[in-house]
Amino acid sequence: MRIDGSGTLRASCVLCPNPGPMTLEGTNTWILREPGARGVVVVDPGPHDERHLERVARTVQEQGAQVLMTVVTHRHFDHTEGSRYFAELTGAPVHAVDPGMRVGGSGLADGQLLTADGLELRVVATPGHTDDSVCLFVESDSAILTGDTVLGHGTPVIDGDDGLAPYMDSLYRLRDLVVEHRVRILLPGHGPVLTSPLATLNSYIDHREARLAQVREAVRAGATRVEEVVDRVYPDVVEGIRPAAASSVRAQLRYLAVKEELPEGVES
Repeated sequence: MRIDGSGTLRASCVLCPNPGPMTLEGTNTWILREPGARGVVVVDPGPHDERHLERVARTVQEQGAQVLMTVVTHRHFDHTEGSRYFAELTGAPVHAVDPGMRVGGSGLADGQLLTADGLELRVVATPGHTDDSVCLFVESDSAILTGDTVLGHGTPVIDGDDGLAPYMDSLYRLRDLVVEHRVRILLPGHGPVLTSPLATLNSYIDHREARLAQVREAVRAGATRVEEVVDRVYPDVVEGIRPAAASSVRAQLRYLAVKEELPEGVES
C-alpha cells in the first residue's frame, strides 16, 4: 500500500507523518500540475509540521515549479493548521470555503473552476463531514480529490448532529459524477488512492444505510440515549475513538428524528 508519491499524471501525494486513529497513515498533501507547466496547486498543506511543509515546498522547487495557489478541502486542523506557514514559504494564497481558513485567498463556490497554468480543478460542494467540505474534480485525469468525504479506508466522522442528510446527498452526488464522467480514481485526504470509485461510493452508501438500520434496531430494543446506542451498534469500539462513534450516532439519531422515525423519549 503505497501512499507517499502515489497519484495520477497531474497529482502526486506527499504524506505528512501524523498518523493516528482519525488521520490513518497521515494527512495526504496533494501537489497538482499540468504536464510540462511550471505553476502548481497544492491541496491540504496539513498540520503545522514544519518539516512536512518544507518538504512539500522543496518538492515543488526541485521540479522547477512554483506554487500558484493552495486549496483546503475543509477546516480541520490536520488539513489547515500549516496553511499560514506554507503561505509564508511559497507566497501563494490559500483558498477555502471558511473565511477563517483563508490566507490572502478567496472563497470556494460549488461549480467554480480553478485554473493554474493550464490545470483545471472544478469545486464540488460536499457538506457532511463538515459543512464546509469540498471535493475537487480533475476531469483531465478522470480523478476526484475527496478530502475527508471519502477516505482511503474506513469512513469519516460526521461533524455535527445535522450532518448526515447533507452527507448522504454528497455521496449520491459524487456517485453521479463518477458515473457521468467515468471517473477512474479517487484521491483521498487520508489513506491510499481508490481505483474503483463506483464500488467505493456504493459501499459508503450501503454502509451508512446499514448503520441507520442498526440504530433503528437499537432503539426498538430499548436504547434511548446516545451511549446506549453506541454500546449496541459499536460493541467493540476502542476508547480512543468512542467520541467519534458517539458523534456518528448523534448524527444518525438526528437524521431519523428529522424523518420522524424516532419514538418519543429517545435522545436526538
